[in-house]
Amino acid sequence: MQYHFNTKCLYGNNEKVIEESTGAISFPIYQTATFAHPGVGQSTGYDYSRLQNPTREQLEKVIASLEFGYDAIAFSSGMAAASALMELFEPGSHLVVSEDLYGGTIRIFNHINKKNGIEISYVDTSDSSKIKAAIQQNTKAIFIETPTNPMMHVTDLRAVSEITKEFGLLFIVDNTFLSPYFQNPINLGADIVLHSGTKFLGGHNDTIAGFLVVSNQELSDKIRFILKTTGAGLSPFDSWLILRGVKTLSIRMERQQENAMGIAQWLKSHSKVASVYYVGLPTHPGYELNKKQSSGYGSMISFHVDSKETAILLLEKVQLIQYAESLGGVESLITYPMLQTHADVPVEEREAKGINDCFLRLSVGIEYIDDLLMDLEQAFE
Repeated sequence: MQYHFNTKCLYGNNEKVIEESTGAISFPIYQTATFAHPGVGQSTGYDYSRLQNPTREQLEKVIASLEFGYDAIAFSSGMAAASALMELFEPGSHLVVSEDLYGGTIRIFNHINKKNGIEISYVDTSDSSKIKAAIQQNTKAIFIETPTNPMMHVTDLRAVSEITKEFGLLFIVDNTFLSPYFQNPINLGADIVLHSGTKFLGGHNDTIAGFLVVSNQELSDKIRFILKTTGAGLSPFDSWLILRGVKTLSIRMERQQENAMGIAQWLKSHSKVASVYYVGLPTHPGYELNKKQSSGYGSMISFHVDSKETAILLLEKVQLIQYAESLGGVESLITYPMLQTHADVPVEEREAKGINDCFLRLSVGIEYIDDLLMDLEQAFE
């Protein structure tokens, strides 16, 4: 039976990973490190929680169903998922990646993967011709974000899928910003989808998690072997927190998007705002493309103000909106990327992308829209 997305947030495809006889509505937390064997050479299907745990398995089945994946593998953080992902590649491998990325991803590429012999080429992946031009004999994959963090560039997923098929490459998409509610990259040709589960999937700023969703068994087997070997699986309690959070994903995403649209329009008309980057505005360069491949725009807004002084004033004067690093939760957060998410990116590269001392990023929550606008208005004064 095929369930609607809203129903799958609660039950996935309604597969029971264990025989649950208590009638518990909230899936149990199996807070155990190891499992007893019924006999020699026999197993309950669970041996050791580093390999698999019933609570984590239930969460993985729900996430796989939401992303239309063959399997989902849950990690202790988004960066743990990214680290495991890069273990698919050997020294000498080359990847083409979006030039505008989350700063933590850039950090792992530049300071961990490159020293381990993996070559990275950063290109504007919103231009398919630049992707093709960057492909080399040793290219193994294309890695993109869309919309990107934090400049909100949009990449054509179908076009990249055609390129990866032409050259026999893996197609990897970080889908954190839009979540599976608004965008499903596997349905558009992606092989692997990366999520920081800390963000919209969890949705409550109370736990850290990461996911790799894969399109086939071969990738599932490889990544599960990496998980088993390196040991970065999500704990039972954190798995339960994400299970609880994802139940309201569709409701939260709708409210957050509604609020974001109102704030983006308000910012666009403010005299101290120089530019607004929100894919839900018809003036955004990627607006039409995003409409073709996604069912929504999300709740992430970036914007330039008229001066560094205005940016600092805004960060220090907001009262309801909180000056904090992260995104996707029910609480609205404002971030200063040059000092937070992208502090490790070289200044010249950062400023060339527009991430300067006048640039701010806003993750819009579920608060009453008038209260958010009132807070922004007083902070700008």
